[in-house]
Order: sequence, then structure tokens, then C-alpha cells
Amino acid sequence: MRKVIALANQKGGVAKTTTTANLGIGLARQGKKVLLIDCDPQGSLTESLGFRQPDNLPVTLTTLLSKTIAESSIQPGEGVLQHKEGVDLVPANIELSALEISLVNLMSREIVLREYLAQVKAGYDYVLIDCSPSLGMLTINALTASDSIIIPVQAHYLPLKGLEQLLKSIDRVRKQLNPRLQVEGVLLTMVDSRTAYAKEISTALRQSYGNALKVFTTEIPLSIRAAETSLAGKSIYLHDPAGKVAAAYAELTKEVDSNGPRQQVRRPDRHDPVR
Repeated sequence: MRKVIALANQKGGVAKTTTTANLGIGLARQGKKVLLIDCDPQGSLTESLGFRQPDNLPVTLTTLLSKTIAESSIQPGEGVLQHKEGVDLVPANIELSALEISLVNLMSREIVLREYLAQVKAGYDYVLIDCSPSLGMLTINALTASDSIIIPVQAHYLPLKGLEQLLKSIDRVRKQLNPRLQVEGVLLTMVDSRTAYAKEISTALRQSYGNALKVFTTEIPLSIRAAETSLAGKSIYLHDPAGKVAAAYAELTKEVDSNGPRQQVRRPDRHDPVR
């Protein structure tokens, strides 16, 4: 059993990319084989993992999806980058914007990413998809390709209010394209536990949605150290291993993995050939 999880929210600035990177690396630290998919034309996940010039990469998600559309062969490991902390990455850059526009005219426009993942996901325990901050065709593709979705929500009133729109979009995808899609959980991020306001938002979220869907017990604290990881090109586990954010992401990893794949894919050792 493999699991594909989309991390999505149409609101930007909710620590979606940071969560994708640190959850993925957290799972890798638990011995899981993890593939991260950067499905955002801004290439934020690609850059945050230390690949600073995504526009110069010869093969990106755009290349692979274009080959999928053309029914061209994709070689094993093609375009997949390996990060020093044990995760694989399919990178993205601005070319993905043009591809998203061209998808509109395709007959099977919603399932292109699913068709690509069907060729590669057998080699992984988890595939995590970092979605763009919109509900456009790329995000629809990600939701159609996924088993579940994690929704990072900043601990403020307006992002919480926008959650309802995203849940309606998830319902539409479930009814029309992907009946197996489930909400893995809502994750509160950038929580300033020193304030009563943050506690009120947490309480409101759990009271409003707790009976209908899972709200993760773990909350990700507000911390400048978490923001620094993107510049450092490494996870919070290396950047600030003793900090509260690293502890929070470690707990989130346990929560996600408790619902995760039962059959583990063997991780290659250092003597295996590098793709």
C-alpha cells in the first residue's frame, strides 16, 4: 500500500511548502521512501530544498507531464533529484504555468498527474504533492491523483474562513473525479501560543470542523527558525534540531504515519546506484 498526499490551500503563506518538506524528510527519517512533487510554478519547494536555479534544470515536472500527455516513454528516475536528507524530488519552475494553461484544452486534463504518478509511485511509501496557492488545474490534478489531502491553515481568522471554499472544492473533486479522496487532516500552522487569539482560533477550528474531519493534534509553532529553513536549503531537523518546530514536525510525522502505508518500500543504501 502506497499513499499519495496533497498539501493544499488556496491561501498562500500558510507554511504549506515548509510542511511538505519537513513532513517528507520526517518520514524519510523514519525509514520511509518518500517522493516530493513540486506542483507550484513558483518552484518554492524546489528552492527550499537547496536547488537555487530551478529555471536551469533540464527536466522538471513540466517535462514529465508533457511526456505523459504525448504518451512518450519516461525513463526510471528521469528528472528526479535526490536531496541529502533522504527524499527524492520532482522539481518545478515557471514553465509549469504555461503547461497549466495548455491543460485547459485537453480532454483528460484533470488526470495527467495521476497518469504520471501511476508510473513512479510503486517505488515509494509516500508521495507528497506541494500544491500551488490556488484552486486551478494543477491543484485539481493533484487532488485527483491523491489518496488524501493535508490542509495547512494559519492560525488567523481569514485563513480559517477560507477553509470552507477549499472543502467545497474537495467535495466536487470527490464526486466527479476521485471518489477515494479523503481529508487526512487540517493542520494549524504558525501558531503563536503566547496569545489568547491563537488559542481562540484553535478552539474555533476544532469546534467547527472537529466532528466532520480530523484536525491534527499537533500544531506548528510560529518561529523565525522555520522560515530560515528555506534559505538554508535543509530541514528544520538539521537547522534547529532542538527547537520547538522540529519537535512539532516530528509529532506530525508520527500522526500522519499512523494512518500511512503498511508495506514499506526498501530504501536504497549508499552502495546502490544513484539516479
